[in-house]
Amino acid sequence: MLGLRTTIYKVPDLAAARAWYAKAFQVQPYFDQPFYVGFNVKGYELGLLPEEGDTQKTSNILSYWGVEDIESEFNRLMAIGATAHENPTNVGGDIVTATVRDPWGNVIGIIFNPEFQLPGSISQPD
Repeated sequence: MLGLRTTIYKVPDLAAARAWYAKAFQVQPYFDQPFYVGFNVKGYELGLLPEEGDTQKTSNILSYWGVEDIESEFNRLMAIGATAHENPTNVGGDIVTATVRDPWGNVIGIIFNPEFQLPGSISQPD
């Protein structure tokens, strides 16, 4: 395994979701077609796909997007149309997680984790 590459959210209205996710993640899509919209979020792929077939939304699989200020981001997402799924909760040490539902029912996780470091960014002892 090489690590997480892409998180996909399925939506019934790709144009409306494109606009909402651009606002939510404060980035414009780099790929924008009727069959897929892709955003580069600090090197990670956020993808939007049109809903087809089974449209049941579930919260048994979560992706958490890192944030610097979880209360502020949680409140900002709520202000632009998300609804609370799990309020910000300390899950140990300084780590805090929360989840919201986008306007189409997808669960978006956010996490403040000051201990997390990307591979290659860990300082090595001399």
